Amino acid sequence: MPARRAVTGRSQEPRKRFAEELRLLRAERELPLRKPGEAVGWDWSLFSKMENGETLGGPEVVQALDQYYGTPGLLLTLWELAMGDPTQFKERYRRYMTLEAEAISLWHYAPYLLPGLLQTKAYAQAVLELGRFKGDELTRQVEARWERRTLLEGENAPSFRTILSETVLRTPLPVREQWQEQLEHLLTVGERRNVTIQVVLHSFGLYPLGGTDVMFPKPTDGRTVAWVETSHSGQAVEETAAVDRLQLRYDFVRDLALSPADSRKFIMRMLEEASCEPST
Repeated sequence: MPARRAVTGRSQEPRKRFAEELRLLRAERELPLRKPGEAVGWDWSLFSKMENGETLGGPEVVQALDQYYGTPGLLLTLWELAMGDPTQFKERYRRYMTLEAEAISLWHYAPYLLPGLLQTKAYAQAVLELGRFKGDELTRQVEARWERRTLLEGENAPSFRTILSETVLRTPLPVREQWQEQLEHLLTVGERRNVTIQVVLHSFGLYPLGGTDVMFPKPTDGRTVAWVETSHSGQAVEETAAVDRLQLRYDFVRDLALSPADSRKFIMRMLEEASCEPST
């Protein structure tokens, strides 16, 4: 257990305190910015922005830094306070963030919304606005969700597969240019070796998992956990038999989906349709 850190003289403004603590932890160890980046698998420029207070980063980045610096929970707590609404980080969501950060692979199915890891800022804002977020709180939440994309970057990034219902790709943003940007982002991210995107067409009819947003984060111990999400809550499913049932349904949907190459062509077709001028 690390020695308790004195707070005398530290900033009392949460965001500044978080950045201050990051700078101090690195300075105490006399480390260049590149060193933590190389150790935890994120680009050093992100840590520079975090230390300067330009961004807070995502929970998975902060958890990795907590582990690297040997400060279990300290940075995550400061990050939650800096986000301005610590009540949103209930234990069940903290559990998911831990599973996601430690996963060597992430398999996902989306029935109606794009997964947060693939959302642009505009898409994230549109989704969050449907909830209770607004003003500064909305801005913070959008930034936090956008920063989560870094989980899929770097040499140690986990393997990520998402299967999208056709509904996801036929539910555009109100602003056409923003929807085009989102589709282009999908195509760009889909080019990464660790990312696989597939699409299930409406023409396949009814199939298992039709209305269930589910993620399977697999940790290094080989155990598979399922995280089932609704529009207002999320729940970890860890009982082996229940996870196996969800996994079998996922496998069925994966077999049903278009191949990654054909899925990419489908997304490109959606982009072409979105790029067409509306008829007058």
